[in-house]
Amino acid sequence: MTFALRQTLDADWARLAQLSGQPQAGRRWVHHFSPRFAPVSLIRHAHALHCAGWGRLAKLVQLANFVVFGLEVPAALAIGPGLVIAHTQGTVLGAAAIGSDVTIFHQVTLGAAAIDVAFTPALRPSVEDGVTLSVGAKVLGGVRLGRGCVVGANAVVLADVPAGSLAVGVPARIVARDEPAQAA
Repeated sequence: MTFALRQTLDADWARLAQLSGQPQAGRRWVHHFSPRFAPVSLIRHAHALHCAGWGRLAKLVQLANFVVFGLEVPAALAIGPGLVIAHTQGTVLGAAAIGSDVTIFHQVTLGAAAIDVAFTPALRPSVEDGVTLSVGAKVLGGVRLGRGCVVGANAVVLADVPAGSLAVGVPARIVARDEPAQAA
C-alpha cells in the first residue's frame, strides 16, 4: 500500500512540476506543504487509509482537507495518478471515478443531479484520463467525460462529453476545439 501511495504522489508531483515549468526534481517531504500539492496529498492519504480499512481515520483526513482547503472529496473516490488541482476553494469531487492526468480548477462540482446519500456510482460522473475541468464547471449526474475533453468555465454538463471535445455554456453544448465559444 505504501509503495503504491508513494508512486502515485510522485506522479502527482511530477505532473504539477511539469505544468508549472519547474525542473523535474524529485519530490521531498517539504513539497507536502505546497498549497498546490498539500490537498492532493491529503486526498491520496485519505484514500489509502480507506483502502486499508481505517475508515474513521480516512474520514478525519478528508475532513481536514475540507476545513483547511475547502475541498470536499470522499475518501473512497478512486483517482488516477497525475492529479493537479490548481486551486481548491469551493471544489466538490463527488464523482464515481476520476482517471489519470486530470486538471481541476476551483469551484468545480462533480456530483449526483439529486441528493444521493448512499453515494451510488451510477448517479455520479465518471471522468476519463486527461480531462480539464475549468473554473466553476458543474458536472451532474451519471455522465461520462471522455478522454482529453475540456469543460469550459462555468459550464453545466448534464450529458456525456465525447473524447477530445470542448463543452461550454449552460447547459453545456459541444463545440469544436478550434471553434470560438460564443455567448448563448
